[in-house]
Amino acid sequence: MRRGLFSSRWWVGALLLLTTTVACTEAPPQKSYTNPLRVSIPGGGMVENCADPTIIRGKQVGDYAWYMYCTSDPLNDQDRDSEGQYREHLIAILKSSDLVEWTYVGDAFTERPEWAEPTSELWAPEIEYFGNQYHLYYTVTDSKQGDSAIGVATSDSPTGPWTHAAKPVVEPHEAPCCGGSQRWVYDPEVLVEPNGDKYIYYGSYYGGISVRKLSADGASSDPYSQVEVTVANRYEAASIIKRGDYYYLLGSSADCCNGAVTGYSIFAGRSKSPLGPFVDREGVRLTFNRVGGTPVLGLNGNRWVGTGHNGMLTDFGGQDWLVYHAIDRDSPYFAPPEKGARPVKRHVMMDPLDWVDGWPTVRGGLWASDSEQPAPAAQPGEKSRYQMTRVKDDAPGAAIASASDEFDGTSLSSRWTWIRPPAENGFGLESGTFRFDTQGRELHQDDNSAAVLTEPAPAGNYLVETKVTLNLPPVSCCHNYVQAGLIIHGDDNHYVKLTHVSNWETRQIAFAKEVGPESSPRYGETFGGPADETVWLRIAKRDVGGEQHYTAYSSRDGSTWTRAGTWMHQLGPEAKIGLVSMSGGGFTARFEYVRVHELKE
Repeated sequence: MRRGLFSSRWWVGALLLLTTTVACTEAPPQKSYTNPLRVSIPGGGMVENCADPTIIRGKQVGDYAWYMYCTSDPLNDQDRDSEGQYREHLIAILKSSDLVEWTYVGDAFTERPEWAEPTSELWAPEIEYFGNQYHLYYTVTDSKQGDSAIGVATSDSPTGPWTHAAKPVVEPHEAPCCGGSQRWVYDPEVLVEPNGDKYIYYGSYYGGISVRKLSADGASSDPYSQVEVTVANRYEAASIIKRGDYYYLLGSSADCCNGAVTGYSIFAGRSKSPLGPFVDREGVRLTFNRVGGTPVLGLNGNRWVGTGHNGMLTDFGGQDWLVYHAIDRDSPYFAPPEKGARPVKRHVMMDPLDWVDGWPTVRGGLWASDSEQPAPAAQPGEKSRYQMTRVKDDAPGAAIASASDEFDGTSLSSRWTWIRPPAENGFGLESGTFRFDTQGRELHQDDNSAAVLTEPAPAGNYLVETKVTLNLPPVSCCHNYVQAGLIIHGDDNHYVKLTHVSNWETRQIAFAKEVGPESSPRYGETFGGPADETVWLRIAKRDVGGEQHYTAYSSRDGSTWTRAGTWMHQLGPEAKIGLVSMSGGGFTARFEYVRVHELKE
């Protein structure tokens, strides 16, 4: 070698080049994903359906994989028997090393537990690891004891073989409201405390969600320890997250499986005790009839609807993630079977769970993603690349005086017209309010008999707001579907509607969409924040890429607003702003104003 080849300057430069090259070579690939998650089937095909997902990372030494478990359903359009009917997999198991690319590795069970009816379905799995064993909990829809129950199976491996427990963990039993009834004993969720205490949460709309203490071996629960943590007819699919001093209860609400108009969404309450009471961001309990709940994930106007029933994980960068299912509004169903019902296709999804002012929300409130996203840090040494972007809620801009009304005159302005006017004594201007008595009439699918007070909507983007008092009793059952509020009315079969509504035990804020009669299903709804006798309601209309997006908000004080979700709808240029008060007589709605604004950009 020539003298001087290894001069100090050359050596430093070479060392820097070598270090940079090694770092670039050894750095893990910057992975990304797009919803729905890709799940391949060995031998060909893809899993296009994984409802009610639950997730765990392998616990044995040398097992670095993640495992996901799904409700009993067909895997895809081709998953049929010799008679052309869809197969029901008894808890499909998926496996991944990176949380992005998944593989179907088989079913947990070939047989149901001995105490289940032979035709029972197994729903809503929950996976936990304790006592050096995996515990797989599940709903049995039909037990030999009568009605639904919760079972458990154990294994030394996340893929089995599994051994069913001889008896239910939670037996069939009455709904808390009603002696002689059978509640929905669905959707298990297990909490294992650091001190070894265990709890099982379970339940669905009929009966609500309850919690019980779980035995040390996880195989039985104490019915005398049962505590109700939500009111009936609002929540199902409990998920518990312990963060700081709080236990967060996430529950899903609305119809899970209503095709392109599925409004299923996730809400939260929190407590310093695993037994509750759980309250939302406004301090309203989930057990109240005017039911609480802070939105975590819901409709955002893209193709994903029915976003709910979640599992949760924390990646190796410390970022929390939800796995959940959702329906593609453009392709909501499996292909038609030879006979029988056509199942809804619920894709498995994943998005980051953020914490804003102490409350969980998916993607900073942007909710379900439909574009390429940075992947989680699935293995030790990886870093999370996700950065939160906060959602920007719609806000009123300049007032549109020609479309606004304070109802301070002696008769309605000429801008207002009736669709099917009510009786003359059923409405009027009184003390600066518009009185609109509830009618025993409907605006639902083929029953289009209710009166609607309408005015022309402005062109372009706008926000409409009203303040309404509806004198429903705060605690009673049932006054079903009595409601009052706002509507954006294309015609009687095409509209969005935001109302304070009575639903069995509950009073809720419901944001509905109707399409049809060319579509089926035609009517769906999602829910918002807590209701009160007086509520403020807003609907923001925004043109987005050739679509019309309608986003709903509600408030109990006119200052703090809760977003109820976004429906996409094509209501056309002749759509009208309207007020409704209907679905049962005997009550009175009083509207203090209708104010229309440009949208603040």
